Amino acid sequence: MTISNNRASIIRTRLQDTFSPSYLEVVDESDQHIGHAGHQGGGRHFAVIISAKCFNLLTRVEAHKKIYALLTDLMPEQVHALRIKIIKESGIDTS
Repeated sequence: MTISNNRASIIRTRLQDTFSPSYLEVVDESDQHIGHAGHQGGGRHFAVIISAKCFNLLTRVEAHKKIYALLTDLMPEQVHALRIKIIKESGIDTS
């Protein structure tokens, strides 16, 4: 397992165990940041696309805060950047 896959797996497991999402995707976007100071060989820029009932009554900022709090120990050493897209269970995209 590569470092990138391991980090993505850690992120995925934590999100699944905590939020029980109906949809979850964790994508390594490091290749889009080649040349950026935070790239450092890749495996440090991720996108999370998630849909979970627990986010339905939260604002986008509140939902993002919950996700960041869950992953704070990985930042900034293991995860340099995290892009989050929340899809409400109603199908409304609140990015």
